[in-house]
Amino acid sequence: MARWYIIHAYSGFEGKVRDSIMAEATRMGLEQLVEQIEVPTETITEARRGKKIAVERKFMPGYVLAKLNMNDDVYHLVKNTPKVTGFLGSMGKPQAISEAEATRMLNSEEEAAAAPKQKVKVDYEIGDQVKVLDGPFASFNGLVEELDFDRSRVKVSVSIFGRATPVELEFEQVERSK
Repeated sequence: MARWYIIHAYSGFEGKVRDSIMAEATRMGLEQLVEQIEVPTETITEARRGKKIAVERKFMPGYVLAKLNMNDDVYHLVKNTPKVTGFLGSMGKPQAISEAEATRMLNSEEEAAAAPKQKVKVDYEIGDQVKVLDGPFASFNGLVEELDFDRSRVKVSVSIFGRATPVELEFEQVERSK
């Protein structure tokens, strides 16, 4: 019976580890014992250079989920794969996780999409100099005073006629000054 296991891999090589295990299982004739291998990811929205960009990010960097019919051959196949440091478990023994846990980790992307709040990442923070890209204050420079991730808004203090005036803008209307 196949169960879910968590494989610890070098961070940044999760996709290569998945592909290597599948290729080696096929080469050794063990593909019926290796049912599924997934890299848990989530999609977040980033504001870059004034545009919203959807970016896929690893939900658990350095880890790969695998549904395996564990035996000695499968254990050694995974353990001897380049860029794999081992299984998650105590004293080097693979510890299986429940089907519900695996489903929760793999469906985190759908859960995040169903959630009302969307994760947004910006390349500036409070206190940074920013340039307004569009709107009535285009080409003005200002200082970030507040970030409101729930509403995707930023409050910027711009100098108008020599006085600092707070202006509320959307994340993609400003970019960090160079």
